[in-house]
Amino acid sequence: MLVGGGVRDLLLRHAPKDFDIATDALPEDVKKLFSNSRLIGRRFRLAHVFFGRDIIEVATFRASQLDENNNSNNDLDRAHDDSGRILRDNVYGQLEDDVWRRDFTVNALYYDIADFSIVDYTSAMDDIENKILRLIGDPETRYREDPVRMLRAIRFAAKLDFTIHPDSERPIFELGHLLADIPPARLYDEVLKLFHSGKGVASLQLLRKYDLLQYLFKPADDALKQSNEFFEAFIYMALESTDKRINQGQPVTPAFLFAAMLWGTVDKLTEKLKQSGESGSIAIQNASSVVLSQQVKTISIPKRFSMVVRDIWQMQYRFKFRHGRRAKALLVHKKFRAAYDFMCIRSRAGQVKDDSCEWWTRIQVLGAQEQDILLNPAKTKSRKKKTAPKS
Repeated sequence: MLVGGGVRDLLLRHAPKDFDIATDALPEDVKKLFSNSRLIGRRFRLAHVFFGRDIIEVATFRASQLDENNNSNNDLDRAHDDSGRILRDNVYGQLEDDVWRRDFTVNALYYDIADFSIVDYTSAMDDIENKILRLIGDPETRYREDPVRMLRAIRFAAKLDFTIHPDSERPIFELGHLLADIPPARLYDEVLKLFHSGKGVASLQLLRKYDLLQYLFKPADDALKQSNEFFEAFIYMALESTDKRINQGQPVTPAFLFAAMLWGTVDKLTEKLKQSGESGSIAIQNASSVVLSQQVKTISIPKRFSMVVRDIWQMQYRFKFRHGRRAKALLVHKKFRAAYDFMCIRSRAGQVKDDSCEWWTRIQVLGAQEQDILLNPAKTKSRKKKTAPKS
């Protein structure tokens, strides 16, 4: 059966990102059936079936929490920690059990390809019609089982323009601290889903509403709570730019997102280090290292992106050089465009006080000869000092 977001999106007339399949076959049986598959996951055992670059996720129907009549050893295949978080859940059941293990009603719709029918046990069709996002089961228990569900609630509410049901949103205000125990690698994936969905601005607004931003980007949260008007304008403009690119089908990089979220702190620390006597280039390098080393404790950032983040930050202090070799090197830098876009957003937010955005915008559209003239202004010839003739 098709299940989850793909079914939901089709009903909402959205283009599904992917399709998931639920079956009564065990993961090992799926692996035997499809040679082009592999088993993944510890908490939830799944099969990924590969068709070229496409991946079909196949999950076995899971059993109810109270169901002890299954084909697995419960002590070995189901475990929770002291806070209620699921550590492992590979106890299998039937479709009638599986539906109650899914997170939100709108993600618990099944499409039966045998008779082309929609199977709905949770009144999900009513919630879709009323644009309501509702957890299945007791909300506090479900959030404790997997705190990331709070981030998923925000992501789906932003993406679908749904309202989180009062019963499902109430515990979020009290349980946000549970996100501190989520592995940084998993939070990295969730952050990209939140801010690279084309609904980054809406996601940020909801994260602030439920006070969850502090568990993802503490520096950004602090700056926003301190009413830093320049940073607030900047971060919303940066997310608007990213949303626009995504919705127009243009590529985006996680590096730009992390550079924007952490910019307020790295800029502030850079100025502090400069006041203590460090040169501008050394100060921005040291500030970058401090801020990134702190951030990766919460959200792991792959090195291929953290290096780009550093480039974007450090190039902000090079836009003031408009002539000579430094300006030429900046213009041909492989990360110039990302740093330039970043600088222009800062300019629109009021952080850049000169005409750097306009100047660097103009030079990009000039021909090579015109660029060379602009980057290498004519030098005034020094007059030769006249010496008195020898007598």
